[in-house]
Amino acid sequence: MSFIKKYKEAYLVILSIIAYVSLGYFVVRDNFFHLFLFYSFAFIALYFLYNSQSLSEKKLFIIGVFFRLVFLFCLPFWSQDFYRFIWDGRLVLSGISPYLFRPNDVIENITMFQSQELYNGMGNLSASHFSNYPPINQFFFAVAAFFSPKSIFFSSFIFKIIILFSDIGIYHFGKKILNMLNLNSKNVFLYFLNPLVIIELVGNVHFEGVMLFFFILGVFLFFKDKWIISALFIALSISTKLLPLLLLPFFYQMLGFKKSIVFYTIVIVLNLILFLPFVSETLIHNYSETISLWFVNFEFNASFYYIFREIGYWVKGYNTIGIIGKITPIFLIVIILFYSLFRKNKTYNCFFINSLFALAIYFFLSTTIHPWYIINLLIISIFTKYRFVVIWSFVIVISYFAYSQVPFKENLFLIFLEYLFVFGYLFYELKKKHTDLF
Repeated sequence: MSFIKKYKEAYLVILSIIAYVSLGYFVVRDNFFHLFLFYSFAFIALYFLYNSQSLSEKKLFIIGVFFRLVFLFCLPFWSQDFYRFIWDGRLVLSGISPYLFRPNDVIENITMFQSQELYNGMGNLSASHFSNYPPINQFFFAVAAFFSPKSIFFSSFIFKIIILFSDIGIYHFGKKILNMLNLNSKNVFLYFLNPLVIIELVGNVHFEGVMLFFFILGVFLFFKDKWIISALFIALSISTKLLPLLLLPFFYQMLGFKKSIVFYTIVIVLNLILFLPFVSETLIHNYSETISLWFVNFEFNASFYYIFREIGYWVKGYNTIGIIGKITPIFLIVIILFYSLFRKNKTYNCFFINSLFALAIYFFLSTTIHPWYIINLLIISIFTKYRFVVIWSFVIVISYFAYSQVPFKENLFLIFLEYLFVFGYLFYELKKKHTDLF
């Protein structure tokens, strides 16, 4: 027993490696039993590694980097999105805007290398819509296309390297912010060692990691009172993924009216400049049409929306996503403004707590919640004392059960269990900390 106890951390690392190698190279997304089993192993290892008293933060960092290296040499395994990334990058490098042509529109006459393989890989849903990825994302797609114009594998490898270094940047500046907040710097490992982060970012090449790097760096500079440079990085974050737009109002109280005008002007102008290479008569229409799909067309792993949908079936007799999707953004704007303008946001701690709750409500009301979406919540949560998102980062893998069904079909009972754990722990923390959501 003493031998086992002495080398416990080594066994945990080995267990994690077995889990990650299995998930990256052998277990397909359709095999939910093994997917959930190995993911659970990785999460159990996270718990014990994070709470280990014998591992220094330096060693934990090295372990986190090593886990990511495991995924460098496999194609993304839980998502088809990387095919669209490569498609967009090669399209941009050819001088064609991905905001003007759907893959369906050009597949018959395009001369792109591996076009048919990329088209088949991205799936019908992606192929039938314009690109929704902002300019900085397109830049990274084009970088991969430049260095790997004829290899899907090496294009994916380049994406993984970019995201790996972004994660290291998040670790570095995340620790600095935690120290500024007088919080335990070890909190950063709830992100850096989290299986969801490792698998969905480096493993499945979702660019949330790059977006969050720019955002965390921007927040760090903001807290250092370098708010003009901060605005530049916040703008880059938005131009990678649009989600940080929702968090812009939370800077207002700390800036005041006059500085806010300059700050928001920099953010808006830089984003407009980044879109300039893609400007056309139909850009705004095509891009807004694609973004709106997330509110009025797509459904996956939702919580309150599924309740509203059932009420709609009962009242109207049909799926009312079109109605709900138009009402929800208005309600979300009210929520964001409430948390950013009417709750105290003049301290760094309040900034993160209010951002966390506002963004959580946004996700709770959304029609589509893919697992990698909540990584945005996870990074914000490490700067607070709330851990319900860590629980969510484990149970959200339940949503992948739908891919094991032919045809694709969600199990609403499993979705209910997922959110039962999330809301149960959230309300436990609110009660324990005597906090009100509103």
